[in-house]
Parts: sequence; structure tokens; C-alpha cells
Amino acid sequence: MIGNVFSPFYAAARARGPANPLDFAAINVAIYGRRGAGWVLTERSRAAVARERDRLELGPSRIAWAGDALTVDVDERTSPFGRRMRGRVRVLPELVHGVPVRLDGARGAHAWWPIAPRSRVEVELAEPSLRFAGTGYLDANAGREPLERAFAGWSWSRTHGASRTAVAYAVDRRDGTEEVFERTFDARSLVLDAPRLERSALPSTRWRMPRPFHGEPGARPRVTRTLEDTPFYARTEVDGALAGEPGRAVHEALSLDRFVAPWVQFMLPYRMRREGAR
Repeated sequence: MIGNVFSPFYAAARARGPANPLDFAAINVAIYGRRGAGWVLTERSRAAVARERDRLELGPSRIAWAGDALTVDVDERTSPFGRRMRGRVRVLPELVHGVPVRLDGARGAHAWWPIAPRSRVEVELAEPSLRFAGTGYLDANAGREPLERAFAGWSWSRTHGASRTAVAYAVDRRDGTEEVFERTFDARSLVLDAPRLERSALPSTRWRMPRPFHGEPGARPRVTRTLEDTPFYARTEVDGALAGEPGRAVHEALSLDRFVAPWVQFMLPYRMRREGAR
């Protein structure tokens, strides 16, 4: 992230006046597995950032396009315990979608781009020792202002089935409007005749975060694992269905009203590492 949107340090700097997002550049890596979880959220200043058209370096970590693959070389320390996380992730898009979406309508200050809704992902870590491959997803967000200025919250999900992938992005805007952006893809392209996704409610988290979910009508989504449960954000693994076949979804819910609360801002540094502060 160039300008860590969840950084209390960035928020404090903006409160004092204009702040350079390059001084709050961050990389986030999360691992969930049978042997436990690993969480990295490291923020650095502009001296540790190098950018070119097809390459981004954040301290010792690097993200670059190499041929048709996006390669992520990670060399970080977990938060809060400082264990090393080192290795490589390769994302090989199977389908590229070239149409960004304006999340805030005519204002045009916030955009989302589902770049590669369906990809092959290869993970090979040396520390911790871990290797696997599977189906993944690649997107990007960009904005000209803090998220909390435009949105009260949102939910997002990506569901992979055997032959299709569905993505839903539901935004709750500060002006009181709501909108759901839905995209369904097969192996070749956007599916124009896909049925409208149906909203349902997954059980709330322990922090009482609501989890609205948009899935195939009649699919009856079921929470299989809560990956992140925080006061303002939840990440969830969900079983459902897509195109009449079993599907596996990743779901995210974000409350920006909760995020800006002073007690949440006080807690955030415990989940981050701040290096190279100016």
C-alpha cells in the first residue's frame, strides 16, 4: 500500500496537514494454516520505497511483473512477535479484466479494479517452511482521499467454483447511498448473463461485526473459518455454491465508523511494525 489506509500514524499526520503517502508505504502478508497463523504489516517511509512501471520495492521486499507472472518476494518480520517471514509468491493470471470501477459514483475519488479475478497462485516460503499452489485472485484499489471520508463501510467477496468465479463489492457511502458491484467470470471472460447475486447475512463475529454476503440465490453460504476478527474488520472463509457447483469464498467486511473510533486507533499499532520513520 502506498499510503497505508489503516495506519494510525498516517491518520495522525493528515490531521496535522498534508502528508506524503510515500512516508506510509506498507506491505501486508497473512498466513493461515494448521500450524498457526503469521501476520505481517510493516510500514516504511519514502527512503525505503522504489517504484518503476513494473516494479515496487518496500525495504527488503519486492513486487514485480516478470513475464506473465506477478512475483512477490517477501522478507519481513511478523507482528507483534518479530518472527521472520521470507519467501516468494507467484500470481499467474488466467483471466485479465480491464475495467476499473468507480466505487463512489460520479465523485470518482475511489476506484477498484479486479485485475485478474481468477489466477494460479504458487507459494514457496523458506521461513516458515511452507509450499503450496492453488486458485487465487488479484485486484487493486486507489483513492484520492481517506476511505472514511467517502464510506461508512463495505463488504467484499470472491467465490471460486469449478468453472466460474464471482466477485461482489457492496459499498455503504457517506451520502447515504448503497451500491453492489457484481462480476461473474468463466474461464475466458465476463459472463454477461450471470444471475444476480443474493444478499444474506453470515453470523456476526465475536466483535459483533456484521457480515453481509452476496452469493448465488439459494446457495445457503456457511462460515467454515473466521480468519480475522477485529473491532472494525473481519475476514472469513465461506462454503457456498456457484453455477450449481460447490464453491469456496473469501469474504471481507469493513466498518470505517468503527475504524475511526479513538479506542481502535489506539490499538492499531500493536498489529503493525513501523520502520524507517522520518
